[in-house]
Formats: sequence, structure tokens, C-alpha cells
Amino acid sequence: MNASSIRIGISCGDLNGIGLEVVLKTFEDPRMMLDLTPILYCGAKAVSLHRKTIPGLDQMQVHGIAQAQDAVPKKLNVVHVWEEDVNIALGSPSGADAIYAIKSLEAAAQDLTSGKIDALVTAPIDKHSMEMAGFAFPGHTEFLAHMAGGEPDVLMLLVSGDLRVGTVTGHVPLRNVADGVSTERILVKARLMHQSLIRDFGINAPRIAVLGLNPHAGDGGTLGSEDKERIVPAVRKLNDEGIITMGPYPADGFFGSGTYKHFDGVLAMYHDQGLAPFKALSFGNGVNYTAGLPIVRTSPDHGTALDIAGKGIADEGSFRHAVWLACDILRSRDAYKDMTANPLQPQKREKERKER
Repeated sequence: MNASSIRIGISCGDLNGIGLEVVLKTFEDPRMMLDLTPILYCGAKAVSLHRKTIPGLDQMQVHGIAQAQDAVPKKLNVVHVWEEDVNIALGSPSGADAIYAIKSLEAAAQDLTSGKIDALVTAPIDKHSMEMAGFAFPGHTEFLAHMAGGEPDVLMLLVSGDLRVGTVTGHVPLRNVADGVSTERILVKARLMHQSLIRDFGINAPRIAVLGLNPHAGDGGTLGSEDKERIVPAVRKLNDEGIITMGPYPADGFFGSGTYKHFDGVLAMYHDQGLAPFKALSFGNGVNYTAGLPIVRTSPDHGTALDIAGKGIADEGSFRHAVWLACDILRSRDAYKDMTANPLQPQKREKERKER
């Protein structure tokens, strides 16, 4: 894929949070648009208000367009999804006004699935407000899986450099986690991780670590039977399939000891088990990637941050990395297609290199 031809769609997220601020700050730097064309789905007046309100952004130029096909390279293009005024109160819960975050997401997702944009980067949403506004999905991941054809199996993968952490269970209450950790579910998520590490990250023989569910990975059954009865059989089955998998590892010391550095992916059993250490190690640079979809979607690893919205102090680093990762995955998928279409091509190149 030609770098300059990459069209990155961007949903605006919650208008009362820091989403538009980090988007505008990211593309305030013209170097961000040398290798891609950004297309923001929003309302013109909402973008204008943020440019005038956020310190330092009042001189930033955007390019309004009617549809993604009209996007101009080296500019931040804005598809006008709505024209009306929106009651934006930076720092306050948006409530029913989250309908505009839904409109932005739906328009961007439609263009993504129809091929008008190449990838989607989603700014943060407030799940409670989205529910109040009539959003019928727990989050971005479930909505995009539905838009992509209703695929039931996807993997939330947090990425920062060589650190990649996925979870077996997602946005579920802690009391329901143990019931959601089954051998079959671990197998599904680990296979998705393995496939993504190869196709999306270009790793030929990825190594996956699996964390235990209970303290000390169950301590031989003393602290719970799930590790021995559900996780161990899954690890054995995965290795039988040729997927290099180790574990279950006690989660408490896995990251602090640096053991994670020996693996290409880490599969945690539940949300905070994986995301708490991930964010401690990489906050501000992490990216949330939805693996297992036919489309490419990334997002920053933070939320709406209402407490700092409108103050001009939000760090755009994570959003910038989300944009870069989306481009990298697109290129990796192209290379994977070439490799699978011409399986002898890598060996041919290596032979030519040695002959030189």
C-alpha cells in the first residue's frame, strides 16, 4: 500500500471530552499528514468551537468536505455529518447529546466497511452516555464487529511497541469473570491473538504467554480449580496445534519481573488483570486495537477525561500512536497477502540476497 494513499477515518467521540482536542493536536503537526490523509467525521461547528476554545489551536486550518471521496491530501479533512448546533459543555457528561458521537461513529464505520476509508481511529466515548443516547452496544468493539458482518469473536489487544496484551473476558463485572473463563474461550482468544501477531504485526512464529486466573495461578488447586481445570488444558491444546503458548503464569509477578519481555503477546483472563499493568508500563503511548476483524480499527488507550476537557492539557501521544499503528497494520496485512499469494517469494529473496 502506497503510504500517501492511506485514508484514515476518525470518529469524533464524546464531544464534551478530550477526543477532539487530541485529534486536532495530532494533526496540528503537518508531518502527520505526509504519509496519510486524515478524515474526521464530525460537525463543522463542533470542530470550530474546539479550535476556538482549546488554547493554541485557534489558528489551525481544517478542510470541510461532503464525503470521504473528496478528501484532500496533507489537510485535516472534516466530513460534515451534521449541520446543527450542539450543546457542548466541555467537562460535563454528555448524556443524550452522545447521539452525535453515535452519528460520527456510524458514518465512519459505514465508509470503512464500504472501502471509502482504509482504517478507523476512534476517539473516546462515554459508555453510559452512549447508552442514554440509544447506542445498542457495550462499546466500539461490539459495534464494529456487528458492522463487519456480525463476527462473534474479536480480541481487544492493547499495544505499545513490543508489548501486546489481550483479554479473555472484556467489559464484564468482576463477579462474572470466572464463569466467562472457559477452555474453549481461551482457545478462541489465543487463536485470534496468534493470527493477529502473524498477519497484523509480521511475527512469523509468535510466542504467547497465558496468565492464570487465581492468585499464584491457583497454587495447584489450593486457591481455585480454574487454572488447573480450564487454563492448563487450553495451553496444551494450543501447543498441540502448533501455537507456541506458555503458562498459566501467576499474574502478580509476571510484569514486574520483566517476564513479559520474552513474549510477543500476553493473554490475560480479565480486563484489569491485563490493562492495569499495561497502562502502568505504557500510559500515554498505548493503543487499543480490535484484532480479529476484517477491517482495521485502533483507538487511544484512555477515556474521555472529562476532568481536564477544555483546558488544553490533554496529551495527544496515545492518539498519535493509534494513527501510526493503524497504518502499520494496513501495511503488514498487505505484506501478508503478498506472502500467502506467493509463498516462495521470501525464500527467493533470501536466496538472491545470499548470492549477492
